[in-house]
Amino acid sequence: MSININDILAPISEEMNTFEQKFRHSMKSDVFLLDKIMNYIVKRKGKQLRPMFVMLTAKTVNHGQVKEDSFRGAALIELLHTATLVHDDVVDDSNMRRGFFSLNALWKNKIAVLVGDYLLSRGLLLAVDNGDFALLKIVSEAVREMSEGELLQMEKARKLDITEDVYFEIIKRKTASLISSCCAVGAASVGSDENVIAQMKLFGEKVGIAFQIKDDLFDFGTDEIGKPLGIDIKEKKMTLPLIYALQNATWWERNVIIKKIKYFSESKTVVNEVIDFVKKSGGIEYATNTMNQFTAEAMAILNQFPDSEYKTALQGLVTYTIERKK
Repeated sequence: MSININDILAPISEEMNTFEQKFRHSMKSDVFLLDKIMNYIVKRKGKQLRPMFVMLTAKTVNHGQVKEDSFRGAALIELLHTATLVHDDVVDDSNMRRGFFSLNALWKNKIAVLVGDYLLSRGLLLAVDNGDFALLKIVSEAVREMSEGELLQMEKARKLDITEDVYFEIIKRKTASLISSCCAVGAASVGSDENVIAQMKLFGEKVGIAFQIKDDLFDFGTDEIGKPLGIDIKEKKMTLPLIYALQNATWWERNVIIKKIKYFSESKTVVNEVIDFVKKSGGIEYATNTMNQFTAEAMAILNQFPDSEYKTALQGLVTYTIERKK
């Protein structure tokens, strides 16, 4: 049975409505153009999984209670993360984001970069003005790790020589660090001790790794409505199913496949050949099993906390991240 996002939201619906109002307020500007762009960003928001992780973690570890710090922590994460997405779209020359035109597509690169800078400064000031230095440290470390992960991936993509160890190092930084910071902020925002914060940070890291492996699997057509088939192969990204397949291929097979990806990844025929190679090599099964293993480890951490509707919803959110269709 598939997980319904509304069931996950039910125990935190009031908190999410309050967060929405506070987040909108944190983005306000008296510069007309900036305010217009902020409204556009708010309208095209996604499922808001990150603030959901913050609120559900806070309630799970604090007997169903959140604090004012929890709302600021969630807003801080959203502001800094949105800033990185705006800058990413400029770097990638991307015209679309979540089915909407990107800021650089509508207002050009210079304005998009300045808007990203503005969002970053609003996040920093929100934390500094309220003395939320512990939360700011958690989120700033995540942003640093995301940047390092992206650069490490770019460095390794040139040679297409990513091992499984390097792959996990990249996704820990690039993807898992953000979800990890959400859970750490949720715990820290309600005054949890260092041990609980560390546990929830590790929980979020394992969920984030499982989340990224699920994203990898979409590339091989494991679902009808994921991202476009073979997009990672076209972009020469080394994903877990492909890394496993290459590690278990003969020297000759590995060289042939790497050359095809390096020089002919724009060819639909080559992309399909690589997908077939990965499927026949057991890469899909291996990646799926690995994803399930990280999910189980995340659930084991969560099971150390007392049962509650919030813990159940957080378990549901973990399941949702690996069962999602896109």
